[in-house]
Amino acid sequence: MSIYMYPVIVIGFLVFLSLFFIVKQQTAAIVERFGRFQSIRHSGLQLKIPIVDRIAGKLSLKIQQLDVIVETKTLDDVFVKLKVSVQYKVIREKVYDAFYKLDYPHDQITSYVFDVVRAEVPKMKLDDVFVKKDDIAIAVKAELNDAMADYGYDIIKTLVTDIDPDAQVKAAMNRINASEREKIAAQFEGDAQRILIVEKAKAEAESKRLQGQGIADQRREIARGLEESVEVLNKVGINSQEASALIVVTQHYDTLQSIGEETNSNLILLPNSPQAGSNMLNDMVASFTASNQIGEAMKKAQENKDKE
Repeated sequence: MSIYMYPVIVIGFLVFLSLFFIVKQQTAAIVERFGRFQSIRHSGLQLKIPIVDRIAGKLSLKIQQLDVIVETKTLDDVFVKLKVSVQYKVIREKVYDAFYKLDYPHDQITSYVFDVVRAEVPKMKLDDVFVKKDDIAIAVKAELNDAMADYGYDIIKTLVTDIDPDAQVKAAMNRINASEREKIAAQFEGDAQRILIVEKAKAEAESKRLQGQGIADQRREIARGLEESVEVLNKVGINSQEASALIVVTQHYDTLQSIGEETNSNLILLPNSPQAGSNMLNDMVASFTASNQIGEAMKKAQENKDKE
């Protein structure tokens, strides 16, 4: 074989290889013949005529995302930055339009996003922008769908993923929020303190009631015991006045004995002589007698007045 045949074989092999090309999954290849559109090829092994046909370009059919940051002003004159995420894809049946009608789809989408956002946000106050961000996204999607469908692009979804007001405005909003929370916390603390005071007062009232009931029961039992003591003494020939004097003297000595048993007691009982009990009893009897006489006199006076 002549040495001149080697270049011919190599060129022939390269030409043979150029007959084939591979298109990846979810990709569309545009084939032109002498600079004119020839066909659209999809995934797999494809054929083309060497030199005559060429691959003008390839378009991805996957869903793509474009993030657009727009700065605008709200109705209450607050500058805010919005991040709008646009998810889009090339329509499989409109690959020709997507390739030949539009050179820079990103720029086209960005322009429409700016136009819609700057038309919608100035109608809202800052708080409404946060609340109605979905409305803004829907408006952007509707505008983009109408505009980009003619160019072979389908807008899958638009999202307002971030709203960033001016730094001073954010600081003011944080202060307002903190003040509001402190106010609520103070209200809760006040309610808790009021409940604590009320419950404490109820507990003290219940304690006083029980204490009073205990004292009443104690006095009732003392009176019952005194009554039984007087009855026992009467049975052995001691009259009521003598029995009362004896009981007072007995209680007087019992009290002195109780005081003497307490080593650290500071109580002083004046007077502490045995005659003190008898004198106290006589004074009590005299007081009861005088009280009865006064009551009888007032009763008779009232009866005479009624008769008149």
